[in-house]
Amino acid sequence: MSTRLIRKEVDEALLAFVDRQRPGLLAISDELGPMLSALDALLAGGKRLRPAFCYWGWRGAGGGEAPGVVNAAASLELLQASALIHDDVMDSSDTRRGQPSAHRRFEAMHREQGWPGAAAPFGAGAAILLGDLCLAWSGEMYESSALDADRLSRGRAFYDLMRTEVMAGQYLDMLEGTRDTGTVDTALRVVEYKSAKYTIERPLHMGAALAGASPEVIEALSAYGRPLGIAFQLRDDVLGVFGDPAETGKPAGDDLREGKRTVLVALTLERADAAAAEVVRRRLGDPALDDAGVAGLRAIIEETGGLAACEAMIDRYAAEAGAALDAAPLTAEAREALGELTIAATARRV
Repeated sequence: MSTRLIRKEVDEALLAFVDRQRPGLLAISDELGPMLSALDALLAGGKRLRPAFCYWGWRGAGGGEAPGVVNAAASLELLQASALIHDDVMDSSDTRRGQPSAHRRFEAMHREQGWPGAAAPFGAGAAILLGDLCLAWSGEMYESSALDADRLSRGRAFYDLMRTEVMAGQYLDMLEGTRDTGTVDTALRVVEYKSAKYTIERPLHMGAALAGASPEVIEALSAYGRPLGIAFQLRDDVLGVFGDPAETGKPAGDDLREGKRTVLVALTLERADAAAAEVVRRRLGDPALDDAGVAGLRAIIEETGGLAACEAMIDRYAAEAGAALDAAPLTAEAREALGELTIAATARRV
C-alpha cells in the first residue's frame, strides 16, 4: 500500500460499492436520489482511520496483499457514516466535516420544496433512515468482500461486538449529558465504549482475526489499541473546544454548545471552584452560546488546569500504547505503520 492510511484504496472500494448499490436504490424511486447525494457528501470526507487500523491488524498478524481485505476494512466507513449521521441527529449538530449535517440537508430540502408540515422532523427522520441504510450496507459490503467464509466468520465476531459496544457507548453518552452527575471515571467509560474500542481496538482485532491471529496477538493488540483509542478521543475532545474549524469541520466550541460531558469537562469541574463550576454548568449545552461565551468557558478550562490535565492524560495513554506496540508480536512493517498511525491519531491540531 502506498500510504499508511490506505486512503486511496479505501476510497476506491467505497465508491465502487456505493455505485453498485445506486441503481437498485434509484430503481425503487428516483426520489431517493437525495439520500445518495447526502451519503456521497459524507463519504467524501474522513480520515479512514478505522479501515487503516483494520488493514494493519491484518498485516500485523501475517496477512498478505489481498483486495478482499481492503473491501472488508472499507465497510467500517459505512458503519462510521451510520454512527455519525445518528450522532448528529441526537446532538442537533448543524455541520459535519465542514458541510451541513445529513438531517440539516433534508430539512433544507423540505423548506426549499415548500412542503407542508414541519421541516425538522422530516430532516431527522430522513437522516435516521439514511443512517440505518448505511448500517445495513456496512454488513453487506463486509460479507461481499471476496474473502473466504472462514476468514469472514472469524472477523465477524469482532465486527458484531464492535457494533454492540458503540451503541452501548452512545447510550451511556446520552445518560452522561442528561444526569449531570458525571465524573472523570464515568466519562472515561463512555470514551472506552463509544470511541476507543470502536475506533482502534476492534478494527485491529477484526483485521487480525481475518488473518487468523492467535489469542496472544489479539491480546497484544488490545494492550496497544485500548490506550491509543482513549488518547485519540481525548484529543478529539480537546479539538472540539479549542480546535480550528478548518481542521475539525465544525464551528469552534460546538462541543460546548452541544453540552458534551467529556473527560475534559469532567476534569475542569473537578478542579473548579464553586463559582467557576456554576458558570460551566449553566453555559454548557446552551445552543445560543456565542463566541464570547465560548471564550469564557475556554478560559475556565485552561485556568482550572482542566486542559493541562487532559493533555497529560493523552500523553500518558499514548506512551502506554507505544510501549505495548514495541512489545507486540507483530510484523516489523505493521509495527512501523501502527507507530505512524499512533502519531496521526493523537496529533495536536489546534
